[in-house]
Amino acid sequence: MKKRSWGFIVGGLLVALLLAGVVSNFASAHPDGLDSSLREGCTFDAEDNITGGSCPAQQEKEHEVGGPLADYGIAGVDNEFLSTGLSGVLGVLLTFAVAGGAFWLVRRRPAAAEDAEPATADRADAPAGQAG
Repeated sequence: MKKRSWGFIVGGLLVALLLAGVVSNFASAHPDGLDSSLREGCTFDAEDNITGGSCPAQQEKEHEVGGPLADYGIAGVDNEFLSTGLSGVLGVLLTFAVAGGAFWLVRRRPAAAEDAEPATADRADAPAGQAG
């Protein structure tokens, strides 16, 4: 791979890590379109808990599996800013590793026949005494 390509990849990775680690903490706390539509018809208290009404969000349950990166944070890290940033960074690194591994597996490799020079063909075409 060319030196210029590596610079582009490393630069892109650094930008993604910066966005995931810092900027993700400033993302909107308001629900997106799906969450918003599921909450239509319900009433909420000051802590955003459903207190009444009728909406599909009332059937919401905690995920059964959970995991170390559940709820956009890292389990066990009490600082919310740090937890969100670290989970973003780990997500970027994991995605980069999986994608890089997949690209490495499917990369175009020169065929074995193309790698070996046809030494016999060169010698057969050359005049006697001038073989390669």
